[in-house]
Amino acid sequence: MRKHHNLDVWKGAMRLVTDVYQLTSHFPESERFGLISQMRRCAVSVPSNIAEGAARGSNADFLRFLYIARGSLSELETQLLISAQLNFTDDIYPLCEDISQLFARLGGLINYLKSQTAS
Repeated sequence: MRKHHNLDVWKGAMRLVTDVYQLTSHFPESERFGLISQMRRCAVSVPSNIAEGAARGSNADFLRFLYIARGSLSELETQLLISAQLNFTDDIYPLCEDISQLFARLGGLINYLKSQTAS
């Protein structure tokens, strides 16, 4: 088992991917190469960057990838809001709450790693 498999933030990000795929499967076909593709790429980016950063050799590298994962979460949240404005879905609030929790967990991990790097 890899180091990141034990991280709750990675596990939550993996669940988010499934939820985003399920949500976007109900979007209009005309969005297949638009919001659907973009939202899925953002969602997949989060656990992927956590995993890649964890596999790197230093806390500094890990931190860099955690910041990228956090950026992808913000991007995904924006796209969820856009999809609601376009009336593709009206059920974004559970996902937005999950994103907020993941954002906070990433922040906690970032702060922890920063404190370890400063020591």
